Amino acid sequence: MNSPVAHVPQVEVVVSDCSATDAGSLFAELCRHFGSDRCATDTPHETSGSRPTMWTGTFDTSASPGESPGTASAQPLSGSVKAELQGEPRAVERLRQALDETFVVQQLGVVAGDQEVDVELRLESRRPA
Repeated sequence: MNSPVAHVPQVEVVVSDCSATDAGSLFAELCRHFGSDRCATDTPHETSGSRPTMWTGTFDTSASPGESPGTASAQPLSGSVKAELQGEPRAVERLRQALDETFVVQQLGVVAGDQEVDVELRLESRRPA
């Protein structure tokens, strides 16, 4: 007999096509909403060479953040940022909703499996009204 699949709240986020500063701003914003293996003050750094740089973080969509969501506003991004979210569909959707609150989010692609989804997004700062 098959048992129901348990909800796994972790989402892996891979950030690329941006500066280290923008990657840090995105991770800091996610740390305002969720527990993480990263600290909101962790600063990504650039690597030298011609290879693309990617930064990763794992966010627990069921855990309380390290700081309260209302403590600081998001730093604006200097350009667009590519983010790939991978995890259980409900956890990915919860993290995506947090991104929608702060950034302009464009979905570039999605691959869905039996128990996991992989969503590719392009994020940009919201323009002041």
